[in-house]
Amino acid sequence: MAAAASVRAAALPPSPSAVASAQLASARRRSELGLLFIGVLVVMLADMLASLGANGRLPAHAGTFVLGLVGLALFVHVTNRVFAPNCDPVVLPVVLVLNGVGYVMISLLNPTYAGNQLAWTLSGAALYAVTLALIRRSRDLERYRYMLGLFAFVLLVLPLAPGIGGVPAQDANPDTAGVKLWIHFGTASFQPVEVAKLLLVIFFASYLVEKRELLTSSTRRIGNRLVPDLRSFGPVAVAWAGSLLIMIVEKDVGFSVLIFLLFMSMLWVTTGRLAYVVVGLFLFAIGTFMASHILPQVGGRISIWLDPGKTARGSGLQAIQAQLGFGYGGLFGTGLGLGHSSLIPVASSDMIYAAIGEDLGLLGSVALIVGYVLIVGAGLRAALRARTEFARLVAVGLTSVFAFQTFVIMAGVLRVLPFTGITLPFVAYGGSSLVANYILIAVLMRVSDEAGEPEGETKRRFAPGWWRRAIGAST
Repeated sequence: MAAAASVRAAALPPSPSAVASAQLASARRRSELGLLFIGVLVVMLADMLASLGANGRLPAHAGTFVLGLVGLALFVHVTNRVFAPNCDPVVLPVVLVLNGVGYVMISLLNPTYAGNQLAWTLSGAALYAVTLALIRRSRDLERYRYMLGLFAFVLLVLPLAPGIGGVPAQDANPDTAGVKLWIHFGTASFQPVEVAKLLLVIFFASYLVEKRELLTSSTRRIGNRLVPDLRSFGPVAVAWAGSLLIMIVEKDVGFSVLIFLLFMSMLWVTTGRLAYVVVGLFLFAIGTFMASHILPQVGGRISIWLDPGKTARGSGLQAIQAQLGFGYGGLFGTGLGLGHSSLIPVASSDMIYAAIGEDLGLLGSVALIVGYVLIVGAGLRAALRARTEFARLVAVGLTSVFAFQTFVIMAGVLRVLPFTGITLPFVAYGGSSLVANYILIAVLMRVSDEAGEPEGETKRRFAPGWWRRAIGAST
């Protein structure tokens, strides 16, 4: 009887809502495909202009480069068609342009790094597909919150392990002296905190969903106003202590700030209580003030931020050269390959935004910001349309950590804030950040895909003939 019923149900025509959903998904993917090829064209032209500016001739690898770009674009497009047909069509094309422009700049600044960046890009794209294939529904992540939280803790303390923790021996950057964020095996190195921050987003989201009622209830009266009980500030205190511990033990400012801002933003979205944010920021300001007097790394970066000229021949040289680069770039830039951004210390990673400002000018720098704003907007849109509270908080957390990381490094390069040394997503040289951000985008696309599905849809991701439907959807 059950088999007969299933056969009979399969013979029924699809509902109007299902047809409309399929048409909308197909339209989104067509838009994505068109935008991807525009992105391929932008990166291809950037590579050619860079070669003409630096060497006076077209790149010898132009054909291979274009074929590789097209192949990468088609790979991520087919991945979305198969595993996330309803996801946002704008994000992947913007990621392709950011990643491509970053690769072009790295090949100009340090050609020996270009091969590594290409390998990490391919690894990131592969992990993007694997993540979408494994995470069928965002709610599946909630089941493993304690395991993921424990794994995040292990990743955070792993750089402290003797023998494998610390700065790689070949890293000559003076700004990383004493910083313990890497694990290394010979010449290979990795920053576990890049993955840990993604796992912390999932853990925080699950915890805050469970404790939302407790955190939002007001049980203490001050005058005529009800305020949260002091016990409700416990999570804020734990997050504050944890971020300070990272700053003191691992001697890093960037990720300490990033993780604390991540938790506070998710807490504020969950509760809507501004009191948590005010108290949290006040505590963090006190902790940072104390750390600036205890840790030379923190105090030194604040001193450089206030007046880099005092150490113009030492640690302040990087900030001064970055400012000169922006000045030489002007409105339109010197042109790709025509500037002197290689004079900026660590230009291919920490200071790549300054290198882009010199070669592409104010317009290129603003265009880069617009690309990041588009990704952040797509993430917030996915959060607003999310079906569950957990999915909404995951989208908010991932978008927040991406936005904060982008803002903190750009503000540091521009001397709006003290320099932190974290990487600019998808653009700067660094495999840990690049791969982790591809995974971050994949989880965001999963939430976006669920938000675009019609209510009550329970389609199977790997139903028989899925590949035929994926091909047929494009026609």
